[in-house]
Parts: sequence; structure tokens; C-alpha cells
Amino acid sequence: MRIIELYRQKAPLLSLEIFPPRMAYPLESVFDTVQELKRLNPAYISVTYGAGGSNRERTVEIAARVKKEYGIEAQAHLTCIGHRQEDIKNILARLNREGICNIMALRGDIPEDEPEFDFRRQEYHYAFELIRDIRAAYGDSFGIAAAAHPEGHPECPRLKDDIFHLKNKVDNGVDFLITQLFFDNRIFFDFWERCQAMGINCPVIPGIMPVLNAGQIKRMIYLCGASMPAGLLKLVDKYEKEPVDMEKAGIDYASQQIKELLENAVAGVHLYSMNKPRQISEIVYNIGLASPGKY
Repeated sequence: MRIIELYRQKAPLLSLEIFPPRMAYPLESVFDTVQELKRLNPAYISVTYGAGGSNRERTVEIAARVKKEYGIEAQAHLTCIGHRQEDIKNILARLNREGICNIMALRGDIPEDEPEFDFRRQEYHYAFELIRDIRAAYGDSFGIAAAAHPEGHPECPRLKDDIFHLKNKVDNGVDFLITQLFFDNRIFFDFWERCQAMGINCPVIPGIMPVLNAGQIKRMIYLCGASMPAGLLKLVDKYEKEPVDMEKAGIDYASQQIKELLENAVAGVHLYSMNKPRQISEIVYNIGLASPGKY
């Protein structure tokens, strides 16, 4: 089932993101995580895609097993940068054969460790081109989501311009949007209003990453460009050298952040699980979207 149909039937929905283990680690390790996350009854699980497609086969295999063996709708990430159109055609055919009918369509990061990489010579430059090609080849057979950046894409200096580009993705066939992480709900609400003013009327799903350790969150802020509100910064400074207390404070912060979002009629929340089912379960129980007693 296309995920947009789930959003139309019921809200708010809980969705979770996992990532494939690195190639040096056994694939089966991720399914221990999936088994634990299944207890939360997510509407779907999203499976990420390695830089330049480095984990492509694992992404497809995990997504297929999530759907077939665990009975959870799966969304496979697909990046286009560095791929030829023929590559994308073959990947889409494989996803279709495996019964995976939901895609998170992304440009992907420009490889920084490949000095010979020439962006201008790529067959794909932007996510909207991938979205356009999926729709042209498969019509509505695939559900398509795309990424949104509440504080603007790091490569786009003006938020207004970034939302214009986002509208282009929606106009080319996106069903709904999932945001990058953010820590201040006021930023999300302002972004949501700006999207509506630009004519973006599809669901905009807030993506939440809990702060579980100081080093992890500093890396993510560097990569995504998310700002940190004073209250959260104070927590990180206070517990930076106390990992147990830092984790507890991060779980509490994320729980309160999500509760406020749900009170403001978002269609769902998307949790970046980082393959940490225990901590994610605590958050989901805190916000009332699942109960430990049910299982």
C-alpha cells in the first residue's frame, strides 16, 4: 500500500527510520532492531541508503524483509546523485519485483572524497529529476516521499528559495514530505506555514532525532545545519560527561517536543531511530502512541 493512503485513513501515524549495518557487520543484526521496533506498531519503517549507493543491496533486502517477514509497510530510500538513468531504471525494477511500493526520493550527498567527481557531468543533479522519472515510468505504482529542511537546505542560502524548490518536487509527484531533524518546534511551525503559503498542501511530517549523546548530536548538527535552542544546549552542556543522564534528558526532551507537535495536528511523527530500539520505545511510550502493556 502506498503510504499516503495510510495518512489519509488515520492520523497521527508513527513511522521509524533504520539504517543498514556497515558491510563489515552481519545483515541479521538489523533485524533484532526491527523485531523490537515492531512492538511499537509503526505505520511504516524507512530504510536508508548509503552514500553513492554503497548499501544499495542491503537497503532493498532489508526493506523487502521488513514488509514480507514482519508485516510492516516499508519505504526504501533512493538517492540519484552518481547514478545513471539506466541504474535508476534497474533499481526501480528490482524494488517493484520485491513488492516495495514506497520510495524516499533523494538527491544524496555530493561525495567529498572523490576529487574526480564532476557534478556537472552527472545524469541526475536534483531530486525532482528522480521523482519525475519515477512517475513517468511507473505512474502511481510507487508512493513517493521527499525530504524537507525546516531551516533550509545547507546549499541554499535563502529559505524562500528552498521552499520554491520543494514545491517543484511536490509538483513532480511527491505524496508527502518528511523533514530533516530540528529541535525547536517554532521553526517547524513557521516552515509549515511557509509551505502552505507556497501552495504545498501535502502532509509535512516532522522528523525527530533524540539527543542521546553529545558527540552524536554535534555531528548531526554539523551535517544538517540544525540549530540548537538554548534549553537543549544547556542540557547538552550539563550532561556532556554523564552519558546516562544525557540519554535520559534527551529522551525527555524528544518526548515533550513530539507531544507539542501532536497537539498541533501534525499528520504523524517520523523518528530517526539510529537503530536504538530501547530508547525509541521509551519515547513512543511517553507520547502515548504505543503502550508497553499491550505487548
